[in-house]
Amino acid sequence: MDDQMTITFLGTGTSQGIPIIGSNHPVCLSTDPKDKRLRVSVLISWKDYNYVIDCGPDFRQQMLTNPIDHLDGILFTHEHADHTAGIDDIRPFFFRQGDIPIYAHARVVESLKRRFDYIFANENRYPGAPAVQVFEVEKDKNIPLGDLKVVPIECYHNRLPVLGYRFGEFIYLTDVKKVHEDEIKKMKGAKVLVVNALRIEPHHSHFNLEEALEFAQEVGAEQTYFTHISHLLGFHEEVEKNLPENVHLAYDNLQIKI
Repeated sequence: MDDQMTITFLGTGTSQGIPIIGSNHPVCLSTDPKDKRLRVSVLISWKDYNYVIDCGPDFRQQMLTNPIDHLDGILFTHEHADHTAGIDDIRPFFFRQGDIPIYAHARVVESLKRRFDYIFANENRYPGAPAVQVFEVEKDKNIPLGDLKVVPIECYHNRLPVLGYRFGEFIYLTDVKKVHEDEIKKMKGAKVLVVNALRIEPHHSHFNLEEALEFAQEVGAEQTYFTHISHLLGFHEEVEKNLPENVHLAYDNLQIKI
């Protein structure tokens, strides 16, 4: 049993991943493993607890690469496919454990019910389908997970409210373009911040690199890691060497301990 919290970056890419199918962009052709990015997700482990934030289309591959023997729950940031489309692949955990707890905003739960109705069915269930236990998340109500009280943080992905989460000294945000001051106050004093940095050029619904750097400075965490990265940010090693000393590019399968 480990009292430290271990953060495993299961995926650090944007919605298409890197490489993009059929792309001849130099970053997509890179042979550096750090330039190969699955869809964004993170595993948070402490003591005997394992929680995943977001469950995208690469979830099965991520669980084979970073195996865990049980999953205590999934927290969703929002309903977009690159964050939710892997939910069917919770089946091996469901077969061993029973219903898998999921935590999400009510709007996200309704989206999942429409798209994956067989998972939420109460009658005439397909015998091979997984099932979930739903916990709706409100931005101003902490979530009891294991022996922690996890703090939801509301951000905006263009006009869409999305949720980030603070696990003690660790904060995870993705698909962020704007954060109100009251929510930034929830982040003060953290040791590690993870936030999206999509590309160099501005984007309508994501921080670009400049905005992510400014936000990291405003939050003031001891260390910041960027995620939800597209090929248009550039080669990992070139971008990394030009970042401030306490700011880093995350990459798939990176582990950090807090």
